[in-house]
Amino acid sequence: MQENIIPHNFNTTPEQRSGLKNHKPLLLWFTGLSGSGKSTIANAVEMALVKEGVHTYTLDGDNVRKGLNSNLSFSPEDRSENIRRIAEVSSLMLDAGLVVLAAFVSPYARDREQVKQIAGYSNVMEIFVNTPIDECERRDVKGLYAKARAGEIQNFTGVNAPYEAPVAPDLQIDTVNTSVEEAVAIIIALVNKKIKQ
Repeated sequence: MQENIIPHNFNTTPEQRSGLKNHKPLLLWFTGLSGSGKSTIANAVEMALVKEGVHTYTLDGDNVRKGLNSNLSFSPEDRSENIRRIAEVSSLMLDAGLVVLAAFVSPYARDREQVKQIAGYSNVMEIFVNTPIDECERRDVKGLYAKARAGEIQNFTGVNAPYEAPVAPDLQIDTVNTSVEEAVAIIIALVNKKIKQ
């Protein structure tokens, strides 16, 4: 079947699209345990970028699983497929010239590596939101850790499924000692170095 799929070459280039936006595209990949603060920080970073006139879009784990990936479970295989699909969507958004913020637990190192392969290594900034599991459980606004500990949720990262922490992320945020505002300032400074034309 794949041999019958022939991509069409369009005349508009990614460079032309990003030129219209006056900034380069970039994928900010936020990884960390559930409750670590990924979505909170991504949301605040996006708000700061929009104020600077940067064209953005945020992809979040729960939101994507309600639609695009609603047919996937939390088995290791489906988790990998979830991340692969997000990487492909992110790649399309990069091609459109956007700065994409992706907040996903993405527990497996091989899946995060595949994200970089699909989107392009120079287009990805891996941000490890490094929050200890006891702090994540203390926050637990969704009550997920309690359910996992009670055996009501299977394959829950950090409780009954593994999390492979990044060995060499582009940036590591310790949310115990770093406020959201401080994290945003650190991230924006790095992002601006990469996207300003």
